[in-house]
Amino acid sequence: MLLVGSALTLSACSFTDDSLWPSLTGENPASVTITTQTADAQTAAVDQQTAQQPAAAPNDNAQPPLGTGNFEPSGVTAGTATGTFVGKKVVELRGELRRLQGNISSQNNELQKLRAQLVGNSQRYHGTIAAVNARLQVGTTPGNPILVQQFKSAQSDLDRLSQDVASMNGLQNSISNSATMSSFLSESARVSFAISGAIDEDHNQLAILEDEVNRTDVLIDRLFKEVTNDVHRQTNYVSTERANLNLMSAGIKVGEIYGGSLLNVAMAGAGAGVQVTAGAPLSTAGRRPLVVVRFDRNDVPYQQALYNAVSRVLEKRPDAVFDLVAVAPSSGGQARVALNSNKARRHAEGVLRTLVEMGLPPARVAVSAKTAAVARTNEVHLYLR
Repeated sequence: MLLVGSALTLSACSFTDDSLWPSLTGENPASVTITTQTADAQTAAVDQQTAQQPAAAPNDNAQPPLGTGNFEPSGVTAGTATGTFVGKKVVELRGELRRLQGNISSQNNELQKLRAQLVGNSQRYHGTIAAVNARLQVGTTPGNPILVQQFKSAQSDLDRLSQDVASMNGLQNSISNSATMSSFLSESARVSFAISGAIDEDHNQLAILEDEVNRTDVLIDRLFKEVTNDVHRQTNYVSTERANLNLMSAGIKVGEIYGGSLLNVAMAGAGAGVQVTAGAPLSTAGRRPLVVVRFDRNDVPYQQALYNAVSRVLEKRPDAVFDLVAVAPSSGGQARVALNSNKARRHAEGVLRTLVEMGLPPARVAVSAKTAAVARTNEVHLYLR
């Protein structure tokens, strides 16, 4: 009984590896055979698919922290009119400083408002995509309309986040104008000391005013730096989430969860300054394919296996480049070979679109085609460059 049970188990695993998923071993495609599916094999195939299904990854792409600074000006010290020309200049500069500090106060209030909006929109967004990922993790029907609606809601939330970041970028430009005004006031106060006809009180008030302008300038500098950091982090965050949404869309189409965008996987392991260029495809002679997809029936479910294989490569080699080769049988006469070659190229284009939807930049993949005597059906091979 133990021997019989072992034989059945091995038969089921053979079906799962060869029939349910495309080959990931790089073996000769012609050597793979598909056995008849039995009841035991069906159960084993489902168990194997569940085991290969990735668990929902922890949210490594949560909204990056926002600054916490509150930049409220300290105010302007009142002065007395002296009646001199320099005294009138001090009154004028004091009025300009009050207006400048009023602008800074408004900019600070706008910053706090935008931060609150960003947090609220981010929470709604992540709540929505968490619900979608939870449903995809256990499996669902391809193109589930409930998930499609939730996906559209997540898109709207991310669009609002993008608008908030754009508003914060406009605020950054406004703060830059305030910095220019502050520099002008500081220079005007410094130059006023050299104007003749001033009394001691004029210089006393000028000294106080100059100190307050300098403190205001420091406050503006801190405000500008914090807003700049917020804009940079949130812009990258929104860009990353757009890539993840594209991958989620691909997952909803097939009713499966993939994981993070392939571009994000590559960027997570890449060092600074990594640049990737893809030239003409190299010869595949003697090279072992990373993935072999056999299109021996309609709707071959290759997407999850393809994602798993490419993401594992990118985790170890973030700058990896791939060759995608359409392989058609060379037997059956010239007309049959031409027909199979066209079909194989279309299959390769479909695999390339899938990779792009998963976040892999098109420049990372070089596409070519060939015929092979050992191929019994149209295939697509993916090689690591």
